[in-house]
Amino acid sequence: MSPRNSTGPVLWDVDPRGVARVVLNRPEVSNAYDGDLIEGLLAAMAALSGADRLRAIVIKGNGRHFQAGADLKWIDAVRKSSPQENVRVSRTTADAVQRLNLALVPTIALVHGGCFGGGTGIVAACDIAIAADDAVFSIAEVRWGLTAAIILPQLADAIGVRQLRRYALSGERFGAAEARRIGLVHEVVPLAELEAAGERILDRLLENGPEAVAETKALALRSAFADLDPETFEQLVESHARKRQSAEAAEGLTSFAEKRAARWKPR
Repeated sequence: MSPRNSTGPVLWDVDPRGVARVVLNRPEVSNAYDGDLIEGLLAAMAALSGADRLRAIVIKGNGRHFQAGADLKWIDAVRKSSPQENVRVSRTTADAVQRLNLALVPTIALVHGGCFGGGTGIVAACDIAIAADDAVFSIAEVRWGLTAAIILPQLADAIGVRQLRRYALSGERFGAAEARRIGLVHEVVPLAELEAAGERILDRLLENGPEAVAETKALALRSAFADLDPETFEQLVESHARKRQSAEAAEGLTSFAEKRAARWKPR
């Protein structure tokens, strides 16, 4: 029987062609990630890794938005827990993105609405990304005194270090056309045509030899920023967790909760 999950923060199933559909399912908070969504994504990737004759994975968001980054209320609660718990949370989050990045089959992101923070990391970790013309993006962590440490390698692969330096430092929002220009997405289509555009890509992928596709992807990843050795992976995880517990992050998250501009202290 094909793996399937029809409830919870991450839904997935596999169709007769071997195409898996993974749906981020917290529409009430724009699919912002918390511990349950991260664990759900890990569970989906684990289940799909054992699926019989899997050929591709499509990831999308339920509701008005693809994925709005971290649930900042949850992040603030994590921040107040132990350093060990913060490292654990950062490690599982990084692992979820990296498992998507290293999946043996082609991965396709179908992006609509908001795609912020960690959502951009998910898109960058996919082999192919198609955006609806209503999509809006930002690498927003610095706005809250945080860093995007655990998704910087995937973003560097997708948009290059020069564009990453602009958008990860400014935290500014940009539209679908700019996302295509810098390489974060491959194609922009009207919202009503997003699913059809995904199907066109799947048709092309399914024409190709599965073993050849898997080997080609593995070879391409050998030269990627996100082909991380264990020591580098842990350094990014620890940096990500440490910054979450900083005084600057405390001020950034408080400013979000209080709906005011942050009062940053100069270095």
